[in-house]
Amino acid sequence: MGRLRSIAVDLAAGLLLTAALPPFGWWPLALVGAAILAGRLRDRGLKGRITTGLVTGIGLLLPGLAWMVEFSPPGWVLACLIEGAFFALGCAVVPPGRWSALAFPGGLVVAEALRGAWPWGGVPIATLAQTQVGGPLAEVGRLAGPLAVAAVVGVGGVALERLVRRRWAPGIAAAALATAVVVAGIASPDGRTVGSFDVAIVQGGGPRGERSSPAAGRRTFEAHMEASQQVPPGVDLVLWPEDVVDVRGRVLDSDEGGRVQALARQLDTTLAIGVVEGYRDEFRNATVALGPDGDEVDRYDKVQRVPFGEFIPFRSLVESVADVSDVPRDAAIGEGPGLVHLDGVDAGVLISYEVFFARLAGEAVRAGGEVLLAPTNASSYPTAQMPSLELAAARMRAIETGRAVVQAAPTGFSALIGPDGTVRDSTDLGDQVVLEGRVERRTGLTPYVRMGDGPLVAGALLALALAWVLTVRRRPTGRREGEPGAPTPEAAEADVVAVRS
Repeated sequence: MGRLRSIAVDLAAGLLLTAALPPFGWWPLALVGAAILAGRLRDRGLKGRITTGLVTGIGLLLPGLAWMVEFSPPGWVLACLIEGAFFALGCAVVPPGRWSALAFPGGLVVAEALRGAWPWGGVPIATLAQTQVGGPLAEVGRLAGPLAVAAVVGVGGVALERLVRRRWAPGIAAAALATAVVVAGIASPDGRTVGSFDVAIVQGGGPRGERSSPAAGRRTFEAHMEASQQVPPGVDLVLWPEDVVDVRGRVLDSDEGGRVQALARQLDTTLAIGVVEGYRDEFRNATVALGPDGDEVDRYDKVQRVPFGEFIPFRSLVESVADVSDVPRDAAIGEGPGLVHLDGVDAGVLISYEVFFARLAGEAVRAGGEVLLAPTNASSYPTAQMPSLELAAARMRAIETGRAVVQAAPTGFSALIGPDGTVRDSTDLGDQVVLEGRVERRTGLTPYVRMGDGPLVAGALLALALAWVLTVRRRPTGRREGEPGAPTPEAAEADVVAVRS
């Protein structure tokens, strides 16, 4: 029963973290979950810390990645185990005892950094940073990115856990540190506005939860052609979602390509369309920009592919044990930063899955992006979970880069997001609608875009190393309690735990 209670506590910590994720968004609960996790790691040996990390990670990810069930229940379970293992590693490197408070935020950074980088380029979905999109801690992203938000969640968790235990000095110190970092994030430079332009987002609408098929693709295309007739004259940019034009070969050589060229001329505007071009051995997922004369002015081909969605790792092996007919060929990998030069504006582009990668947004902004376009397609998901997570990720990218984000989805959520991460306007799921607005063109770099993740990861590793050195050096002195130099009962207990680990 004791072991079951222990597992239940660890699982509760993970579920509290999940409750802070969109679509729920109860961000303070992430601090409660982090406080429970911090307290558990303080008193556990190595095996216990690994178990706690794994169970907490599974508690976060089983609900947080539930959108995967629609495509592969076994894949969902496997992904949760792999991603949960990173949480186990992050908890394992935190030493027990009093110095766990110093190391705990670093352990969370290690776990989140690994999740965002491996395997197959990482899966940074349902992250600790995304739990804070609706709260003040998200402002830290402008200063040092999503890993810094995860670290501040850890610091806040330590503060709450220590204060509940009436360890006033470390609790107040941790709370003051978290507050100072948030204030620094709010005060960080976020660039400057140099102009604006009018944009119209076309959302064709329709049923959700449909699998990709030629018939569904034709309906989607026709719905967006129909909705585009609502675009008012004089708009500078019209944005279509990802994968609305699905053709074989080069898009402008197709019937659909001819029709969207005619639409660009009719609207007398720059029209950016989401295109999938199929070839014999590969396909290309791209955003193609057409000028007011219908000619192609620029394009960006997606660089961050979705594993098992746009390519099959170890295809020959997987094909022998699973049906991969939905992905008969792999997506080609684009080149360079996601930047397209439009009439009057240089726009960074994050196609669908790429919106979850902060480094890609940073690359686009450093290359000259004055605004971020996020065409996506989450129409195959029947619930609001994935659209909500994508919208949260887009808001984080806005905060981190100081750029407005224009998100377009065929069945929602489409949104206009300010450079401070606020949603200025958005659509409902399934509606056919044209969302219009004026968007800032901005220049200048935030501290995070300048530095990237490197300094924070280095700082996390340094904190972990220092905590371990201090833990190992703090051994029982052999003096009796009450003698000068003797450890306190609490410190002696922590030392025993450290030695056992």
